[in-house]
Amino acid sequence: MDSQKIYSAVLERYSALSSEKAQISDAYSKSVAQAFGYTEEDLRSIPAQANLGLSCGNPLAIASLREGETVIDLGSGAGFDVFLASPKVGPTGRVIGVDMNKDMLSLAEKNKAEFSAHNVEFLRAQITDIPLESNVADAIISNCVINLVPEDEKQLAFNEIFRLLKPGGRVAVSDVLAKKPLPETLQKCAAAYVGCVAGASLLSQYHRYFQQAGFSDVLIEDTNNDLNVYIDASSEGTRQAKKAAGVDKQELHCCGADSTLSTSPEKSSCCGCRTTVTNMGENPDLYDMAAELGQIDLNEWVGSYKIFALKPSA
Repeated sequence: MDSQKIYSAVLERYSALSSEKAQISDAYSKSVAQAFGYTEEDLRSIPAQANLGLSCGNPLAIASLREGETVIDLGSGAGFDVFLASPKVGPTGRVIGVDMNKDMLSLAEKNKAEFSAHNVEFLRAQITDIPLESNVADAIISNCVINLVPEDEKQLAFNEIFRLLKPGGRVAVSDVLAKKPLPETLQKCAAAYVGCVAGASLLSQYHRYFQQAGFSDVLIEDTNNDLNVYIDASSEGTRQAKKAAGVDKQELHCCGADSTLSTSPEKSSCCGCRTTVTNMGENPDLYDMAAELGQIDLNEWVGSYKIFALKPSA
């Protein structure tokens, strides 16, 4: 897919997730967040609608935020990590959420009004071109977003991270990376892309992006978290048996945002995505995720990684 098609698919998907019609189960969102290291206390401390179950890790666990710091969250969505970062930097600190999706930003602003945080602000921009001055941030965080940037623009995102950080500043990222080269059918599937799979970079390439941006100290570690939580978690917040997660199938239209994955061309639709969907009960968002990700073991192809890097002091 070309860059414009990718951006359009991502915007459509995340606009849908931000709407009340998505009816995302609180239990499901909570189950996903806890699978990636967030605590009950974390989740109770922020507006419920800030957690949409879109995490693939917990960048705040490695960011070591301090009082008075300026933090930027790339792809902040409904404000999940922004609101959690707010008390860590305190009233003298500043947390800036950056997102390109106006619908997500509207939801974030609504959550902000409920949260009553005076050190939080949201900015509409692509993370490859952010209208902020250079050397402004002590720390930059991001949670399962950089993989969504088209491959030919990914380096721009890393260049922006470097530009925005103060000398000695740090970046803490949770992202999905590919464990091995993805098959072409998977790479071309729009549903797999917005599902944070098809845009995953290999670890070696991710490391190169950092180095080419100017970072010297880069740590990338597989968390070994189970990414099948997106498929297995039920609307009640429990994990379903994998056998039960794939029985009741129905056909969907080809090549749209609801297409699903297949790594075998002979079993694919015209876009390489098998058009089946699983009956996942009362949770429409989980139903959509199953439709997009299909009957595939995500852990075979991709993993949840934690990434930490420092901008040189001089």
